[in-house]
Amino acid sequence: MFVPGDFSGQGPRHQAADPGLVPLQYRAFSVRKEPQLEENPFFDKYQDKIQKLRSTKPQEYKARVETRHDAKKEVLGHSKQTEFIKLMEQETLDSILDLEKIRDMTGGEVSELWMNYYAAKDTISAVIPTQLYDLISSRSNASPMFLYALPQREGYEFFLGQWSGHELHFTSLINVQTMGEHAPSQLILYHYPDLKEEKGVVLMTAEIDPKFITVHQAQCLANQVQLFYGTHRQETFRLVEDFNHHLQTSNTCC
Repeated sequence: MFVPGDFSGQGPRHQAADPGLVPLQYRAFSVRKEPQLEENPFFDKYQDKIQKLRSTKPQEYKARVETRHDAKKEVLGHSKQTEFIKLMEQETLDSILDLEKIRDMTGGEVSELWMNYYAAKDTISAVIPTQLYDLISSRSNASPMFLYALPQREGYEFFLGQWSGHELHFTSLINVQTMGEHAPSQLILYHYPDLKEEKGVVLMTAEIDPKFITVHQAQCLANQVQLFYGTHRQETFRLVEDFNHHLQTSNTCC
């Protein structure tokens, strides 16, 4: 979490005790079995995060699990990997930004704070005006998928983008064609609408897989999102509508 005047993002580190050595009454996490989580092949990797979330924010943990069970929209390729990672890694805005300490700030001051914080990090960030994000969000609900062309040294590489709530997941088209439902997300844009009514802005940052996408390429894809979903030219957004409601029904997309 960062606060005004402190951009380190570093907090104290605590060494976790071996649960097997801690008396039952002092254990900080639930030991109940949840087969649908524990049978997931990615459970071992995220076990510590699951246990921490159970103990420190039990209501948030419960809400995330329920959301996972009730989700009607799947992310790229209906990937079980992405679904599981999303459950454990999605950060809330108050885990990044101290909301109490920015209460008296203007939208412009919050925007400057956000952009300064991410300026030195290997990722991208943005501040989106509420009115523009409402347009993008409304359109993404109706037309959640689109194919983006990313310039490369020789021609273009195509990336499929799919919205899931306030997240936008990207993977290369070749991944979808070769791996189907197991296609991994190579770029995720996270949008935080928590302040859109009070401050008039929606904050955005991203998670990038550096093995496949550079920061510059991620910025290029993010710019295209605004170009196609945030445009006031109906003929431009019609390309997105056609992709969702005409091309896919005729199986000519991928």
